[in-house]
Amino acid sequence: MAQSVNITELNLPQLEVLKNQLDQMYVPGKLHDVEHVLIDVGTGYYVEKTAEDARDFFKRKIDFLTKQMEKIQPALQEKHAMKQAVMEMMSQKIQQLTALGAPQATAKA
Repeated sequence: MAQSVNITELNLPQLEVLKNQLDQMYVPGKLHDVEHVLIDVGTGYYVEKTAEDARDFFKRKIDFLTKQMEKIQPALQEKHAMKQAVMEMMSQKIQQLTALGAPQATAKA
């Protein structure tokens, strides 16, 4: 995100860009005003900002998301450890049931 805002450093009167259409298809376009950009602030809302303000916005957004990731990482690690323990327990139970089933099959034969 932050890298795409450095368009003012190019000092071009027009800048060719790829515009996102339908979240998967990109079409070529030209950016006529490189000093002002529209940024997607979420839920379909766009705000016009100067390139410098947009850079600051994206820096704050990156910092916020990084902090949120750091907050949830311990919980995710704990959940992963619990999942591994459950998988191990299930594997042991399956092995026990398989071992108990084998003698029964031999006894019936």
